[in-house]
Amino acid sequence: MNDANPSNGNASLTAIEVMRDAPMIPVIVLNDVQHAVPMARALVAGGIRMLEVTLRTPQALACMEAIARDVPQAVVGAGTVRSAADAKAAASAGARFAVSPGFTPAMGQACRDLGLPLLPGVATGSEIMMAQEEGFNALKFFPAVQAGGLAMLKAWQGPFGDVVFCPTGGIQPGNAAEFLALGNVACVGGSWLVPGDALAQGDWARVTELARGAVALRP
Repeated sequence: MNDANPSNGNASLTAIEVMRDAPMIPVIVLNDVQHAVPMARALVAGGIRMLEVTLRTPQALACMEAIARDVPQAVVGAGTVRSAADAKAAASAGARFAVSPGFTPAMGQACRDLGLPLLPGVATGSEIMMAQEEGFNALKFFPAVQAGGLAMLKAWQGPFGDVVFCPTGGIQPGNAAEFLALGNVACVGGSWLVPGDALAQGDWARVTELARGAVALRP
């Protein structure tokens, strides 16, 4: 398993610990740094500490820095990590884990060198085997619903019984519990905890309530 490296000062944090902390890892897209800290505090208040801030906006790294600095109860991570350069930038911004839509050995090695636990994205058996060859057994199944959903995860339980997954992509409140009921699913990923209108309106109470609902999904 891809344990953290002591070089980042987070030797105790592993990918599986990130996945098992709560039933859900929120996939967060932030366009305004001013939203980062109150949003993180709202999620933590609702019981969600592992926060995946995606590298999809120019403000993402600054948002990570703000959360890492001002919300010590949160564990900020970087999503949409696609290269060694992404991983380095995220680690410098205070990210303590990384999530990728896919996987390459070079990116995996970069995260290992940085002491950054990585949840690599996979969608096929061959990709799972490639990740396992590099020592990764805690994986993101993406895009989950589009790539086979519940049926695919059930099929993988036989040949890949030593792998645990965080399905992301198409996961909603209406189907999350079904995914979480599977023995090889540690958590799910989704964006519904931080809706765009709640961010725009500063409706942090709503974010906290959505987080509480996600925590209650644990079977």
